[in-house]
Amino acid sequence: MDFLWDTNLLIHKIRNSSSFKEWDEKYQFFAASNRNFISVVSAGEILSIALQRNWGEKKMKVLQDTLNQLSSLPIAKRSIVEAYSKIDAYSQGKLKEKPLPSGMTSRNMGKNDLWIAATAKVINATLVTTDHDFEHLDDTFLDVINLAFFNAF
Repeated sequence: MDFLWDTNLLIHKIRNSSSFKEWDEKYQFFAASNRNFISVVSAGEILSIALQRNWGEKKMKVLQDTLNQLSSLPIAKRSIVEAYSKIDAYSQGKLKEKPLPSGMTSRNMGKNDLWIAATAKVINATLVTTDHDFEHLDDTFLDVINLAFFNAF
């Protein structure tokens, strides 16, 4: 399976959180049959977080090792730009060929989240996240695994 990691999953991996260990046990992110990607946008976000929080040398090494385990994808491809525009229009309830489902209201997505979602769509990867920002796109534009629900039941 191809996974595209949202930035919050990177944070869990770098922290070696118990949640990440459980998720990795279930999804086997680094199994030989799986491929792991991040958008260059997530790489920028995590490096900014590291600078803002003044991560030390040890944590920065873990960050670099983690980034080296993942394939970073640029956003310069025309297909990603086109997917971005469609996902944004859909999220705003203004994509004529694909209206929002009945009862769903429009929503503003963060611009970085739009780039991340567009990248996942174009490479046909399952987007793995721990927040709710992508839920309205699941099964419409891409597949989303929302780990926030992992221990909910």
